[in-house]
Amino acid sequence: MYARLIGQRLSERLGQPVIIENRPGASGNIGTEAVVRAAPDGHTLLLLGPPNAINATLYDKVNFNVVHDIQPITGIVREFLIMAVNPLVPAQTVPEFIAYAKANPGKVNMASSGNATGPHLTGELFKMMAGVELIHVPYRGASLALSDLLAGQVQVMIGTALSASIEHVRTGKLRALAVTTAMRSTLLPEVPTVGEFIPGFESSGWFGVGAPMNTPVEIVERLNSEITTVLSDPKLRRRFADLGAVPMPMTPTELRMLIEQEIEKWAKVIRAANVKPQ
Repeated sequence: MYARLIGQRLSERLGQPVIIENRPGASGNIGTEAVVRAAPDGHTLLLLGPPNAINATLYDKVNFNVVHDIQPITGIVREFLIMAVNPLVPAQTVPEFIAYAKANPGKVNMASSGNATGPHLTGELFKMMAGVELIHVPYRGASLALSDLLAGQVQVMIGTALSASIEHVRTGKLRALAVTTAMRSTLLPEVPTVGEFIPGFESSGWFGVGAPMNTPVEIVERLNSEITTVLSDPKLRRRFADLGAVPMPMTPTELRMLIEQEIEKWAKVIRAANVKPQ
C-alpha cells in the first residue's frame, strides 16, 4: 500500500515508470533475495519492513544477510499499532488488563495475524515485559483475527494496524487500551502508549526502501533525495495520517541503524519465546 502511494509520485519525479511487483513467499524472503541478486543499478528496489528484521533470526538458513546484502536508501513511513480488547474484557487500562491476565492465567487468548508476524511478536514482547501469560491464537491474516476479536472468541490483539481497527474502536465494538508505538496517535490522542505503563515498550510498523548492495553512491543519494521530496507532499502526508501513519524520511545510515536495532530487539523475543517458522 505505502509503496503504491509513493510509486506514482516517484515515477513523475524520475520520469520513468515505477512498477510495484509483489513477490510473496517465506515471509518476504523470496522477494528480498530477488533484490539481493538483482543488478545494483537502481532499477530494482526493495520495500523493507518488520519481516526483514524478524526473519534475520527466525530462519536458520537463508541465502542472504539483509544487513550485509541490502543497501538502505531511506525510510518511508512509521505505522501506528494498537492494543485492543473485546468490550467483554473488564479491563479499561493496560494496568487493569495486566491484573486481569494475572488473575486468569491460561484463560486469556491473544490473537495475531499469524505465527511469527509483527502482532504475534509484539504480543510476546508484551508478555515478557508485563510478566503475564496469554494464549497465542494465530490466524491466517489480520482480518480473520479481528473478526474473532470482535466476536469475543479471543480477548486481545496486541499490535494490529490502527487503520484496520480504528472504526471498530470509534463505534465501541473494540476497546483501545493503548497504542504500541513510542508516541500517541493524533487519530486517537486520548489513548495512551503501552510505554506509559511499561517503560521501554515499543513496537511499530515501519517501512523503508533498499537496493542491492554495491549500488553506486550517486544513485542511492538521488533516490534518497527524490523519495524524501515525495514524502514532503502535503496530500501524501494527509493520506498517511488517515491511515494511522507518519512519514519517516531517513538517511541511509539512519535506516541501517533502525534495521539493526529491530533485528536485535526481535531476536531476543524470538529466542525467549522459542518462536519457530511454520
